[in-house]
Amino acid sequence: MKRNWMAVCLVISILSAILFYTGTSSADTPLVNNAEQTYQLAENAIFYLRVLKSDNTASATGTGIILSSGGTAATAYHVVKGAERMEGILADGTVISPIKVSRYDELKDVALLNLPDPAALKLKGNAYSYLNVRSEAVKPGEAVFALGYPLKNTNIITEGIVNSPNAQINGRSRILTTAQVASGMSGGPLMDAHGQLAGIISGSLRTMNNIHLVINTEDLRSLLPAVTE
Repeated sequence: MKRNWMAVCLVISILSAILFYTGTSSADTPLVNNAEQTYQLAENAIFYLRVLKSDNTASATGTGIILSSGGTAATAYHVVKGAERMEGILADGTVISPIKVSRYDELKDVALLNLPDPAALKLKGNAYSYLNVRSEAVKPGEAVFALGYPLKNTNIITEGIVNSPNAQINGRSRILTTAQVASGMSGGPLMDAHGQLAGIISGSLRTMNNIHLVINTEDLRSLLPAVTE
């Protein structure tokens, strides 16, 4: 009887250890997203960005990234440099206007934007969908995804890796990535596999085929307010 009781206790202990280990490992392991899941996370938090001339035609186009529910957004500064009037178009066709530049750093190629009150646009929940900014630097070889609007009604996603997290290009620190970038994607997000914003697309490296330049989140954070919702 005593042996049977000891055997039962041993089985219970083993099962408890297995359950504890499984629960702990699943809780501690970050969710890893594929390209489809990343696209779904980011689709409503990016927008087609148009810089408008006096005749209402576009003088420049790019992509914007929404960073808060209230309408703080970001893009690459070269997209909006000298802009007097801008508008955006969300994935569902909602027109965002007017858009204003609130802060920028030309050397870092970062611009912050103020979007209209989401309640005025009758957005769901009176709030914008937005992306969370990653706090730590990306790592060499890490999987990443680039998103943006090469066409007005077409946002795309490409997949690649980080070639370098801190390349010095013309006196500026840049992430290098193999995730393909097309014209119109400047200002769009580089996403990590955990659904976080890892950088802002800036352009391509002319001296290397299929290597593209991304602004790191440290440069973005240097312009952000202390708190974003």
